[in-house]
Amino acid sequence: MKGFNYKEIYEETGRRVLEVNVLPEKHCNFDCVFCPIGRSKEKVDTQRPFDGLEESLTELKRRIEAEKPDLVFINSMGEAFVHQGIGEIVDLIRSTGTAVRLLSNGYLLGRNDYMEIANRCDEIVGELKTISEERFQKFQRPMEDYTLSEYLRNMEAFRRQYGGKFILEVTAIKGCNDDDISVLRTKAAVRRISPDVLEVVRIEEERFQKALGVTPERLEAIERELRDAL
Repeated sequence: MKGFNYKEIYEETGRRVLEVNVLPEKHCNFDCVFCPIGRSKEKVDTQRPFDGLEESLTELKRRIEAEKPDLVFINSMGEAFVHQGIGEIVDLIRSTGTAVRLLSNGYLLGRNDYMEIANRCDEIVGELKTISEERFQKFQRPMEDYTLSEYLRNMEAFRRQYGGKFILEVTAIKGCNDDDISVLRTKAAVRRISPDVLEVVRIEEERFQKALGVTPERLEAIERELRDAL
């Protein structure tokens, strides 16, 4: 892929959304077994440069001016914070008067340099997919020395000081976090993080559905329980 990759403009709650992937291939600090974009060739949590940033920024600005979205959603192949130009990308979007939403798995949100960039975004999406240390290591396969407790602390610390809208996306996964004890632990984590918006979803990728997909009925029950934490 040369430059950024875009989805067609779509509507979400009355807003026109332009979704952009700023990474040329997967670069992430996790290697989740259920990742829809495949394995991480190399796990990374430090920023690195990618070719063609100036041209990509020019094209992004052109698209915003031509398509006039209400929101630009940075939803990348992996962890967008590892792009060395992510601060410039956010600032360019803001300079057009357009709101910015950025998706992160959330682990890096507690680190000052990444927190500072995230604070310039109007909306941040963090993720929660496992709720025990054993399953975090087994299913999300993070970088060495990463822990679930630090993961939760990072999102909690970020949320406490963030002035924008923090969206927490919890994915219900069969055999991973859908049992009653895990749901209660997830509920406690949601209460700690205290997001502005809670989204409870299930794995939709067809290749993972049989092994990891929860039923719609179980998803609804989990969502009801978790919403009590807000």
